Amino acid sequence: MKKIITLLLLLTGIAVQAQSTPQTDSTMIIRISEIEVYPEYLAEYLEFAHNVGATSVKEEPGVICIYPMQQLRNDCQIRILEIYASPEAYQHHIQTPHFQTYKQGTLHMVKSLDLVDMHQMAPECLPLIFNKVKP
Repeated sequence: MKKIITLLLLLTGIAVQAQSTPQTDSTMIIRISEIEVYPEYLAEYLEFAHNVGATSVKEEPGVICIYPMQQLRNDCQIRILEIYASPEAYQHHIQTPHFQTYKQGTLHMVKSLDLVDMHQMAPECLPLIFNKVKP
C-alpha cells in the first residue's frame, strides 16, 4: 500500500511540474530581431524597447521572453530575443496596443530591421535557463 501511495504522489508531482514548465516543443516561435537605430533616436528607442518587452512578458501568457539587448561595440545595434509559446501567441502579441505603440512609434527611428527565425537545439534547457535567474 505504501508503494502505491508513493507512486501516486510521484506521478502527481510529475504532472504538476509538467503543467508549470514552459512549452518547449516545435510550435514555439524563437526569433532574434536584429535592429539598427539611427543615433539621434537611440535613447528614445531604448525606452520604447524596454517598455514593450516588460509589458509583453508581464501581461501576455504566450510571450515567454522579449529581451532587448544593446551591443557594447556599437550601441545603435539592438538585438531582441523573442520567444513565443505558439504562432497564435505571436499573432496575439503583434495586435496588442503596447506592441502597436512600439511599432508605430519607432518606425522613423529604425535604420534596418532583420527578423531571424531560429530553431532551438536543446529545448530541454529552456526551463533551466529561466529558473537560474533570481529577482
